[in-house]
Amino acid sequence: MSFAFMNDSRNHLTCPGRLMQPITRRAMLRTAANGFGLLALSSLLADRKFAHASVPALSPSPHFPPRAKNVIFCFLDGGVSHVDSFDPKPRLDSLDGQPFLDSKNPTAAGKRQWLKSPWAFRHHGQSGMPISSLFPHIATCADDLAVIRSMKAELPLHATGVLLLHTGSNNAGRPSLGSWVTYGLGSENQNLPGFVVLNFDVVPCGGMESYSAGFLPATAQSTLFKAEGVAIENIVPGDSDPRIQRAKVDLLRAQDQAFSKRLGQHAGVEDAIRNYEMAFRMQSLVPDVLNLDRESEATKALYGIDSSDKFKRLYGTQCLRARRLVESGVRFVEVNCPPGASNGTWDQHGDLKKGHEKNAFQTDQAIAGLIKDLKVRGLFEETLVIWAGEFGRTPHSSGRDGRDHHPEGFTVWLAGGGVKGGTIYGATDELGMHVVENVTTFHDLHATILHILGLDHEKLTYRFGGRDFRLTDVHGSVVKEILA
Repeated sequence: MSFAFMNDSRNHLTCPGRLMQPITRRAMLRTAANGFGLLALSSLLADRKFAHASVPALSPSPHFPPRAKNVIFCFLDGGVSHVDSFDPKPRLDSLDGQPFLDSKNPTAAGKRQWLKSPWAFRHHGQSGMPISSLFPHIATCADDLAVIRSMKAELPLHATGVLLLHTGSNNAGRPSLGSWVTYGLGSENQNLPGFVVLNFDVVPCGGMESYSAGFLPATAQSTLFKAEGVAIENIVPGDSDPRIQRAKVDLLRAQDQAFSKRLGQHAGVEDAIRNYEMAFRMQSLVPDVLNLDRESEATKALYGIDSSDKFKRLYGTQCLRARRLVESGVRFVEVNCPPGASNGTWDQHGDLKKGHEKNAFQTDQAIAGLIKDLKVRGLFEETLVIWAGEFGRTPHSSGRDGRDHHPEGFTVWLAGGGVKGGTIYGATDELGMHVVENVTTFHDLHATILHILGLDHEKLTYRFGGRDFRLTDVHGSVVKEILA
């Protein structure tokens, strides 16, 4: 930042016979009051509370012993209906078809009606957890799940809901959960990124900012792997001779280092250099990590990769890739759903039965297969699996086969390292309209995820724009009741 004093409308400091250039803040303080101002500024800059942090504020290590070290986040965009999946409401059976009387909007009376679930619920596992027939494969993992029935979001809008789930904010520009985890812990494999998103070439309603590092260092940025075709463009080196490829990277590094030196070791340029190096190393490792030829046919069948349904096969492939990535040291992997409704795969305002059954068919087996495969390989206790969307769906309908957005009460679940399986936490009322026990927000969910990874959500901060930011802002409490 430079200061310039107004003088004869030229906005420059003038002296007889010459025109002086604007002076910097440090130069001004150095020449004022015998330099005492500079001493004060130096003291302030030594304190992170006043200085702009150009490097990560903490070493990539946990604050306390972690319960898990990796995360696989199964994101179900659009909003899965809680009353049709993990939160049964028998009361809806007796009210089915009767008018929904909205006290907040009396003019809507009679235009909407209560809608019972098209699917039956049964109790599963030793815990007796009730799960809808919509998810027969996940039901076999009932004793591994910690189900939170008392989630509450802020707005019934996809864009803000997706951003809030991913970044802790309704507004774009904040770092993603995966970026915060990578910033706090780094990657276990220096040849692979710390944060990977397994995508279907679909931009979520919250935009690509949902996966962004925001103002965090660029090394915490996500890397997107596509489901079809080549997972990452240009991952195969263009030069057959690795020495030529190495020489190109070295030239780029030398140019960037010279540029960074002229800027005073700019953190952004340093991050770019590290990302070039990462891309170079990934060219030799990623194809091998994503090569499923080494997996047995039984393992592929476990994930549903042998299915004749294209998207079930692709989603199973992405879930198996997620296991291989965390097995190889990637810290945070997000798995997105196959494409469906335009505002999110699970956004069934109409055709609820058809849409939810299609989506469940394509994802249910792979998610259950992931849990079982992690167990077989001894990775379950060190991997946290998250199943969540941006909100739930209304227990009532404007027709007879659809539900609308419902942030007032819905369900997510966690499984794996640090989680007490076979647990149900919180509750909605008898109709699934409102949370009546243990209200849980995305800030609480984020605080709990970080805690399981050994990170204190109040201490994981980054200095930007004159203040310390954190994923949970000034909110959030760890949901200790679901911890093992």
